[in-house]
Amino acid sequence: MAGDTQFDRTDLRLLAEIQQHGRATNAELAARVNLSPSACLRRVQRLESEGVIAGYGARLEPRQIGLGLQAFVRVQLEKHDQHAIGVFADSVLIWDEVVACHALTGDMDYLLHIYVRDLEHFSSFLLDKLLNAAGVADVNSSFVLRTVKDFRALPLSQLE
Repeated sequence: MAGDTQFDRTDLRLLAEIQQHGRATNAELAARVNLSPSACLRRVQRLESEGVIAGYGARLEPRQIGLGLQAFVRVQLEKHDQHAIGVFADSVLIWDEVVACHALTGDMDYLLHIYVRDLEHFSSFLLDKLLNAAGVADVNSSFVLRTVKDFRALPLSQLE
């Protein structure tokens, strides 16, 4: 279970390096955290098998691939029973425009993070998909004007 994993200082340094330099070789990681390559590899494999390292991937620049509009959409459901929540969650899972969906406390139930080509694409997503989804009572959209910080690495310094 993820919450039961114990991390020493070297594990945290290794995780920080992997978050920053995901393409580093094992030898490079080992040098950065002062381990032998074999000890480093064993630690990385343990962190992977325990599910601490969930995967590897590249971060793409959305505008460079034609996804020039980013929005956050707050969604309120009509009902909050298991069926309504399940139906909404199933819908979200198949919408490519939604890159993240969070259940919230407060006056709205969900926060969707959306990337689309442009306002026309957003309008189509909103009118054809989101507002037609079963159980959606209200939506409130905000468009990103400028991103001040978008660093997806977790704050490991809080664990030391």
